[in-house]
Amino acid sequence: MPDTFLKDPNAVLEYINDWSDWLNGDTIATSTWTVPTGITKDSSTNTTTTATIWLSGGTVGENYTAVNHIVTTAGRAEDRSLYFTIVQR
Repeated sequence: MPDTFLKDPNAVLEYINDWSDWLNGDTIATSTWTVPTGITKDSSTNTTTTATIWLSGGTVGENYTAVNHIVTTAGRAEDRSLYFTIVQR
C-alpha cells in the first residue's frame, strides 16, 4: 500500500516527487499535476529530477490523490500519485 500523507485542511505545504532513481540519467522536460475537486493546487514547479506541488484545503475525513505526470527529454512519460487524508491537527 502506498504511503498516505496526513494533511490539515488549513495547512499550505509542498510535496515532492523525487524521480532521480527512475530517470536513470534522463531529465524531466515537463511536469503536470492533476488534483481532484476539494483540494487546491496552489502552485507547482520542477527541476530536472524532482516535481513539487503546493497544496491547500481539503475536507476533514476525505481522501485525495494528486497525480504527477512527467515527460522526459528522451520522450519517456510516467505518472506517480501522492495520497492524502485530511485530518484536523
